Amino acid sequence: MTSELDIFVGNTTLIDEDVYRLWLDGYSVGDAVALRVRSGILEQTGATAAVLQSDTMDHYRTFHMLERLLHAPPKLLHQLIYQIPPSRQALLIERYYAFDEAFVREVLGKKLSKGTKKDLDDISTKTGITLKSCRRQFDNFKRVFKVVEEMRGSLVDNVQQHFLLSDRLARDYAAIVFFANNRFETGKKKLQYLSFGDFAFCAELMIQNWTLGAVGEAPTDPDSQVDDMDMDLDKEFLQDLKELKVLVADKDLLDLHKSLVCTALRGKLGVFSEMEANFKNLSRGLVNVATKLTHNKDVRDLFVDLVEKFVEPCRSDHWPLSDVRLFLNQYSASVHSLDGFRHQALWDRYMGTLRGCLLRLYHD
Repeated sequence: MTSELDIFVGNTTLIDEDVYRLWLDGYSVGDAVALRVRSGILEQTGATAAVLQSDTMDHYRTFHMLERLLHAPPKLLHQLIYQIPPSRQALLIERYYAFDEAFVREVLGKKLSKGTKKDLDDISTKTGITLKSCRRQFDNFKRVFKVVEEMRGSLVDNVQQHFLLSDRLARDYAAIVFFANNRFETGKKKLQYLSFGDFAFCAELMIQNWTLGAVGEAPTDPDSQVDDMDMDLDKEFLQDLKELKVLVADKDLLDLHKSLVCTALRGKLGVFSEMEANFKNLSRGLVNVATKLTHNKDVRDLFVDLVEKFVEPCRSDHWPLSDVRLFLNQYSASVHSLDGFRHQALWDRYMGTLRGCLLRLYHD
């Protein structure tokens, strides 16, 4: 009795990028084989269907064994079992932690808990992303959050150091972690026009300017139990923002602020008459957003409030983005000419970030 045995001996672990993508996308071996057949690989290589099936299964086994190492990327670099060139290791890690825009928009700002994980079936149906891929992406978000949530220092640097991601992907994960920690509302209907990139841009501005890490307020006592420097908004800063209320509560200051802005923008703004008529409402909206940020619910509703109080009124008056930029620049700068106002640094820290966010949120 004779038996045939196919043997392949090699040292370098072979990684087929196309099969890796199919595995990451959550396809079964059978579905992956069917998609590979449809791509014309049998005609291109002269392989048989049986060989293609065996090849796909072999790759899937390899990826399954590598997955536990991908959960802690430095382990992949330091292990000796799989001989994988550094460039391939980087590719495996980067693609494993990549995510779909449609998926992240569904979970952005939500608590990364079992409750949210129960919604993955519905998210899979809504987005067309396989449930397996949704679970991988959700578990990646949760894993990164758990690792970096107790760490001091730069959130982006911590993500990069522990997960070996590219700078861009590390910044995206920092935004996801920041939003999950502060529970910003992103799912309301009026926010659906905004992309993940819009929110990530705003997250980066807030991390740079509104957190404890932004001003280097690390505790002098090493045993002090201070919250994560880049994860949490600076509560003292949020409390101080109540001082800005005078800009709209004091009629003389409000009138002077309006006069300064109107004088500077007369003849330069296409929607000048609309701006002049609506100045006080817009100013009250922007200042009131600041003064309410001491409450967790108002922090969560930050983007809802910005859209309702500024974006929608300007959009209804057909402001072009160029006019929004001119107005916000002058609105922010004119405060420095208000003699009775004594919180210039606080104003700059608030409006510097808010101006950038509003320009990103405003799609004319």
